[in-house]
Amino acid sequence: MRRLSIIVAMVLAMALCASVAMADKLQEVKARGVLMCGVKDAVVPFGYIDEDSKKLVGLDIDICNYIAKELGVKAEFKPVTSATRIPMVVQGSIDLAAATMTHKIARDDTIDFSITYFMDGQKLLVKKGSGINSVADLKGKKVGTAKGSTSEQNIMAAQPDCKVLSFEGYPQAMLALKQGKVKAVTTDSTILLGLKNSDPNPEKWEIVGEFISPEPYGIGLPENESNFRDAVNTALIKMWKSGDYKKAYNKWFGPDTKYYLPLTWNMEVWP
Repeated sequence: MRRLSIIVAMVLAMALCASVAMADKLQEVKARGVLMCGVKDAVVPFGYIDEDSKKLVGLDIDICNYIAKELGVKAEFKPVTSATRIPMVVQGSIDLAAATMTHKIARDDTIDFSITYFMDGQKLLVKKGSGINSVADLKGKKVGTAKGSTSEQNIMAAQPDCKVLSFEGYPQAMLALKQGKVKAVTTDSTILLGLKNSDPNPEKWEIVGEFISPEPYGIGLPENESNFRDAVNTALIKMWKSGDYKKAYNKWFGPDTKYYLPLTWNMEVWP
């Protein structure tokens, strides 16, 4: 009898292991009760540490909290950089990356993406009066950006005669600009807006040039997890249709903020 009990226990254990192994990402997140979100922690106003509350705040944080609520779980956060966000999704150390990430076809070889949840374009941040007004003016000059970002490739394609210096994050690139080590910082205009208006002397800096490239942000998701991707997309669509997205957007980019950017695009919504 004892031997039979042991065999039954082993069979049940093996069945449990098999069910866990076969469980998709959505089931895994719901069973865990936690959605692990990879976000930036130094990119105003998408994800950063608020000086007063010392808490992680930003538009990406609000979006992650909304998605988690729709899934019936709580959101937890891990800081990522432009270089680490995709590997962390692939490795499973985060469930998704809401981290100012442009959806590019080349990235689809490694991870999947949600529908576009934010639309932007790449520009230049320079010292006011620098004489730099476009990428054409960067010939022979040093430009700073973040390591592992699409901005690296875009600026080299747009101006092959500039020298690109890649930093761990945008605050480091901004410091290099202030120290005169680079003549411009390039990335998405909203990130540049955050850098400029977070500076003690924002009037010293200006954002210039036409869009170097369009930058549609998507949430990075594990490859081939359609149930999880559908759940994330459904949450984003509900957030948009309910007006909750606009409320969150205006909280960070509305006319009463330091980062005013009119909402001029519409999210793709499914019937």
